[in-house]
Amino acid sequence: MPVPRKKLPAAFYETPNGNQPVRRWLKKLGSDDCKIVGGDIADVEYGWPLGKPLCDSLGDGLWEVRSNISEGRIARVIFCIVIGRMVLLHGFVKKTRKTPAKDRNLALKRKREIE
Repeated sequence: MPVPRKKLPAAFYETPNGNQPVRRWLKKLGSDDCKIVGGDIADVEYGWPLGKPLCDSLGDGLWEVRSNISEGRIARVIFCIVIGRMVLLHGFVKKTRKTPAKDRNLALKRKREIE
């Protein structure tokens, strides 16, 4: 039986000094929530292209992985696609109905850095 291939392998955005903000954020989530978000990222890697409810476009080449984590909270990982890879730009726990402009703008800034 053939092993499934990732259609869109994930990579962490890395700052010029080597920090990986999304990886750091995931580690702070706690193991159960980290597994949920990681599983959702893997679903995008293997199932791309996907739509709602798991994945949605934010415009300007930004996409989000939408995860339901513990205690009724909602986590988002914003990513872009660069040379066939999903680059994880920013992760946060959503507290409002709409994605906050500061989170979207930070992801957009990081996207522009790597283009």
